[in-house]
Amino acid sequence: MNRSQLKRSRILRMALAGSADSTSHDGSGESFVMRSLKIALVVTLYWFISITMVFLNNYLLDNKELDAPLFVTFFQCLVSVGLCRLMFFLSTLFPGTIDFPSMKFDLKVSREVLPLSVVFIGMITFNNLCLKYVGVAFYTVGRSLSTVFNVIFTYTIIKQTTSVRALLCCGVILGGFWLGVDQEGVAGSLSWTGVLFGVLASACVSLNAIYTKKVMPVVDGSIWKLSFYNNLNACVLFLPLIVIFGELGSVLKFSRILDPQFWGMMSVGGVFGFAIGYVSGLQIKYTSPLTHNVSGTAKACAQTVLAVMYHHSSKSLLWWTSNMMVLGGSSGYTWVKGMEMKKAPVQVPQVIVSKDMNEKSRPDE
Repeated sequence: MNRSQLKRSRILRMALAGSADSTSHDGSGESFVMRSLKIALVVTLYWFISITMVFLNNYLLDNKELDAPLFVTFFQCLVSVGLCRLMFFLSTLFPGTIDFPSMKFDLKVSREVLPLSVVFIGMITFNNLCLKYVGVAFYTVGRSLSTVFNVIFTYTIIKQTTSVRALLCCGVILGGFWLGVDQEGVAGSLSWTGVLFGVLASACVSLNAIYTKKVMPVVDGSIWKLSFYNNLNACVLFLPLIVIFGELGSVLKFSRILDPQFWGMMSVGGVFGFAIGYVSGLQIKYTSPLTHNVSGTAKACAQTVLAVMYHHSSKSLLWWTSNMMVLGGSSGYTWVKGMEMKKAPVQVPQVIVSKDMNEKSRPDE
């Protein structure tokens, strides 16, 4: 390529970059105040739905008369499937107002999503079991090792290494986890069963993220299609598990089995489980993945404080220190990974300038 062609190539790149910048900054036409208000509203909505869902699940799972965590999780998955179908139906009635992908069942897609669904079942089941045995206050610490497992699985499965700074943040998380377990033991409220379920839930959360990336092309990159097939597969797989673990008898003997209030709470839990996927995507859309993680960490802190206040608990300084170590390590890891992504070399797409500049070219389709 001669000097004249290189100059033209640079001009074309500048024009393309300038066009993209003008679209991102001025295309929306929104004022700074209006955009800030939208972001504040979205973050508040995410916090409200996420925290409420955790407390609601804790209420449902802490029922002494109904010891059926698999059934509770199954029903929430069933509600999510129903809502996906409902949203698709509404999108056909109001195509200009509601945009939702097709929810027509495809056996081939369901079969390809099945391995992820198995991990998904483990994730939501162990999450709920951890919440059942450790409560909301210790839930953040009990389920804090997902970042550590993410590093382990990234190396063992994807063969990617992690920087020293990120590993140091994982060390802080591990230290906070063990300190929290120690302090729960000192307080006499430690449940090793809950801790075990928390560790298993953390591992499944990490595996779920890895397998989700692999499965997304199967569902055309649609998170709603993935949610539909995941929850549908989970409903089918939960049925034999409910029978095997003897929960069917517990459900049939439950004194409030015909109580509308009980089913109302169960349905609300399912709706919030469906809504958390939407508001998480909404928060990422209006902020960034990094900000979403920071918001989630801050939400976990607020959630812990609210749980302690609600139950009128008295916690030691070391107990609070363990929570701050977990939250601080998680925030630090998010920040380090964000900085590493910014420093990573960005591949600039090559602009091919033909010898005849009058000939129009277009990118490969």
